[in-house]
Order: sequence, then C-alpha cells, then structure tokens
Amino acid sequence: MQTISPTELKAVINNSDIQIIDVREPYEFEDNNIGGINIPLDEVLNSVDKIDTNKKVIFCCQSGKRSSAIIMTLERKFKLENLHSLQGGVTAFIES
Repeated sequence: MQTISPTELKAVINNSDIQIIDVREPYEFEDNNIGGINIPLDEVLNSVDKIDTNKKVIFCCQSGKRSSAIIMTLERKFKLENLHSLQGGVTAFIES
C-alpha cells in the first residue's frame, strides 16, 4: 500500500489523472470533504467498478485507518494497484 501526504495531495488535487474516493459515511462526507466521490466503506467491495484503475486512486477517511484497511483488501482480493491512502485522513488534510 502506498500513501500520500496532505501536502502532496494539495499539489495534485486538481489534476485529472487522480481519483479521490472518500470511504466515510455520507453524513461525515457532507460535514466536510476534500472532493472526489463518497463510497462508504461497507459499499466499496460492491462498487469496484467505480474505481478508475487508469488513474492514481487516493482513498481517504477521517484519520487514515479505514482507507488503509480497504486498500489492503482491494489489493489482496482484486489485485488492484496504484492505490494510495491519505496520511492522517481528511483531518490532517484540513489542518495542513
């Protein structure tokens, strides 16, 4: 699993070659988000077709724990690559 720092993400957030997937619950996403699409953690495995494997895919959650966990599952179960977890999650991104 690869990671991306909040600073690194801020530098590329508007690039068309990245996809941001927020795995928090919809109410968390509505409170504050950094863009991208919201696929709650318990729906990700049934929504693999929404992951654009032609892009650098960045998963985020509040702290980075949920995004790291789902990346490990996706890499193992579906052999997906180029998946990154936002270090420290949305909280760290907003605070940076």
